[in-house]
This record gives sequence, structure tokens and C-alpha cells, in this order.
Amino acid sequence: MKSKTLRIIPLGGLGEVGKNMTVYEYGEDILVVDAGMMFPDNDMIGIDYIIPDFDYLKDKAHRVKGIIITHGHEDHTGAIGHLLAEVNAPVYATPLTRGMIEGKLARRGFHYKSAIHTINAGETIHIGPFKVEAFHVCHSIPDGIGLGIETPAGLVVHTGDYKFDHTPVDNWPTDYAKLAEFARRGILALLADSTNAERPGWTPSERVIDDALDKAFQNAEGRIIVATFASLISRMQQVVAAAKKNGRKVAFVGMSMTENYKIAKKLGYIDFEDELVIPLDNALNMKDDKVVLMVTGSQGEPMSILGRLATSSNKLFDIKKGDTVILSSHPIPGNEEMVYRVVNKLLQQGADVIYEAIAPVHVSGHASQEEIKLLLHLTKPKYLIPIHGEIRMLKQHAKLAMEVGIAEDRIALVENGQVIEFKDGHMKLGGRIPGGYVFVDGSGVGDVDRSIVREREILSQDGFVLLNLTIDKRSSALLDSEIISRGFMSGADSAALFEEIKKKIQRLVKQSNGNMQKDVQNLVKSVVYDETKRRPVVFVTISRN
Repeated sequence: MKSKTLRIIPLGGLGEVGKNMTVYEYGEDILVVDAGMMFPDNDMIGIDYIIPDFDYLKDKAHRVKGIIITHGHEDHTGAIGHLLAEVNAPVYATPLTRGMIEGKLARRGFHYKSAIHTINAGETIHIGPFKVEAFHVCHSIPDGIGLGIETPAGLVVHTGDYKFDHTPVDNWPTDYAKLAEFARRGILALLADSTNAERPGWTPSERVIDDALDKAFQNAEGRIIVATFASLISRMQQVVAAAKKNGRKVAFVGMSMTENYKIAKKLGYIDFEDELVIPLDNALNMKDDKVVLMVTGSQGEPMSILGRLATSSNKLFDIKKGDTVILSSHPIPGNEEMVYRVVNKLLQQGADVIYEAIAPVHVSGHASQEEIKLLLHLTKPKYLIPIHGEIRMLKQHAKLAMEVGIAEDRIALVENGQVIEFKDGHMKLGGRIPGGYVFVDGSGVGDVDRSIVREREILSQDGFVLLNLTIDKRSSALLDSEIISRGFMSGADSAALFEEIKKKIQRLVKQSNGNMQKDVQNLVKSVVYDETKRRPVVFVTISRN
């Protein structure tokens, strides 16, 4: 019988931090793991978030037998609504992850037909030719899983986000025994998290945060505002515990934060007395030293609660002098500038700001170098595919693998869209498919491309110049010209330049035999750059009378 080929295709998460998504394809059947989003870069003006390019799956939607989500973070779940709009396939997730996905889909108004099923760590499900064994991994959110994917071509282990925390907040460490069992069976390929591949040593336990929060709470004289991810359920548990110890009540602020708290509480992933949590209205009427407000915005997002507090645009309450703001998160790579801008604005308003650089109020949920080495020793994979990280992280992961004895030719350092094929126990690189960015701008998905984003960037830097020309339709002579600019030069400075442009346009109109609109546009760009060394966006409209 002719052997078939296993194809692994990363659609997101390689060469970047975010929008994680991997396709497993065997024969006519496809399994998808994760469907995440990514924050836009600072120069991507107007973009709300970025999702993977699903084009490869659109004409193969009927072949997708299942979608598995490893955990509830946005970089693994944020694109699920967009994916389900294109692919009607069953979704599998652990109880907490499922609850968060269903809440997200309802909150954002996504319509979908797909069934969402619960899978627990330790369970095995069959999806087409894929036998998938879910195993528990410790991360910064409860109920995270890695996957052992048994295929006719061999066993593949997909770690998801993991670390080896021996004292996790929920007392549920990563399943070492299952990883060792996979190794005994023989792992064809390991796809493993690379986020902290540059970080020496071991990632500290979540438990170190307890003492840091307690100290910060003891020293705070006014209100305490804790900013973190809405999905960081374990941090909710720790904040409420610290509040109880220091005689404070907690209010969760923001729709996503409040909903995730309710889901986690209902499913039993957090455990504390109900009376410790109060509505925001009650909190705002209590003494400042009796209150903790838990909010979103730890990444400096302008529209988050903390982002609006920093700019004094929050409707419900403002920062007061004497507030203590705790940022319990690490800036996502590329977000550092935005985060520290928020920190500075909060300090200007009189708040005391505590963040990771000055106190251990956050620890990473990802494995550092010694944990990565331990995973490689535990699993002993034939091939390694570093995932979940920027190129520098993937390369460092590869170096660590070579240090523990994995040959360079057994490591696939690839980017999104690169097809990796396994046949008869051997790996080779196949072709490439689209694996770029799809921008979400308001209700528009994919209707804004890089050229428009670039145009927005230019508009923000150099403004625009608009020329309205009126041409005699019989003689083609220039009857009138109007020049309007915004964000380019002041009226006084631009007057002489615009007069010069008008004179040159008059001469050009008489000589132009081709595309007059394009000719005028090129002329104006050239004159403006020669005189100002600026490149505003130039628009030309022509009417004929």
C-alpha cells in the first residue's frame, strides 16, 4: 500500500508573537490547532487586530474534521469567530476554554453553526485519521492542554503554551508522565513553544507573585488598581486572596474581565467567598483603602479601562492621587512603547505604578531555557519544529536543541505558510502557501491591506495635499485650480509653494498627452519633496467644463 504524507502547515505564530494557528493534513482530512489573533504594531494605524490568512482552508472547508483550541488566551482563540465564518467544523476545548470561547463569540456577535465540544486533559478523541490525546500543561491560565496527535505517519506532540511550574496556583503541574509515555512510543515531531527561548534558567513559579502582591497591598494607602489580561484567571485568585488578607474588597471592571470571572467561578477554577467581590458602583462609594479594582489594559491598549484611565477618558472613574496601579503582566514584544507610555501618564496623574521591572508582580507562563532542554530530554523527538515566537526566539530554540544533541538537519526553522511534509519517517520542506496578515478594521476583515496601512502611516506623518482642477473640455486649458492640505504645512508657509505648483500645473496641462491625473500627481510629489523633503499623500481630482 502506498504510504501517505502528513503535512504540517503553520498559518500563524512563527516569526511573530501572536495569531497562533497550525494545520495538520493527512490525505483528505484536516485538523486545525488554535486560531489566534495578534495586536497590531504601532505603525498599523486604525487596525484593531490581526488574524491568520485562512485562504488555504476556504476551498477545503469540507475537509476540516475538527478544530482544537489549546487554551483560552486571545493569541490562540481571538480568530475563532472569523474561522468559523469560513469553516463549519466541530470545535474542541477544555471546559474553561470552551466557556471563554462561547462568551467571546456571543459578545462579538459572531454567527456560527459549528458545535463546540468539551475535551478534558487525559481524554482521547478521534478526528478523522487523527487520534488526539490531550494532556495538561501548566501555563498562566488554567485548563491549558498540549496534544499528542497520533497519525498514520507517526506521533506528533504539540505542546501549546507551557512551563514546568512545580507549585502552580491551581496545584496542577504539567503532565510529565504523559510526555515520558509519548517518548517511549516514539515521537516523530515535536512542535514546541519558543517564547522564552532567549531567557536563561527556569521560569519562576506563579507563587512568587503572592508575596509581591501582599507587600504592594500592605504599602498602598489609597485604591489599588490591578491591570492584567482578562483571561488571566489565576491572577484573579491571587488578587482576591491578597485583598482578603489586607481587608479589601475586589471589583472586576470591564465586560471581558467580569464575564471571565463569572465563567471561572461557575466552573470552579477560582475558589473564594462571594462576599469578597462587589459591584463597581459599591466599590466607588467605599473608602479608598478598602477597595481593589481589577481592570484590563496591561498592554497599554488605548480603548481598555487602563488605557482610558491614562488619558482621563474613562467614563466611570478617574485616577486619583494616591492610587496604586499594579501592572501584572509582561509587555508583548513590540508593545513596550505603548505600555510605558501608559505608565508615564499614570505617574503624571499622581498614581504610584508598580510593574514587572521594579517588583515581581508578574511571571511568565512560558518555559525558559532549562525547561526547554528538559522537555527535549523528556520527549526525545526525531524532529523538532520550534513554534510560537519571533524569528530570534525560534533560532535560539534551535540552538538549545542542538546543545542537547538534536542534529541541525532534524530541526525545521520555518515561517508561516511553509509546508512541512513527513513520509516514511522522514521530513522535508514542501511548497509555500499564503501565510501573511489579515487586518481587522472595525467590521472589515481583510479589506484593508498593507498599502492602505502604509498610506495611513504617511498621512499621520506628512499629511495630505488635495488638488481640485477644472479643465476646459474643448481646449483642455486649465480653468481653475484649488489646493487644500491638512497635516502638511501651515497656511502661511504653504502659500508660496502652492502658487509655484499651480504655475507648473498650468504648463503641464498644456503639454500632457497621457494620463493627466497621474502626471499632475507625480509633478506635485516631485515639487513638494524637492522643496520640503516630505512625502504627503497627494490626491488629484479633475472636472471638465
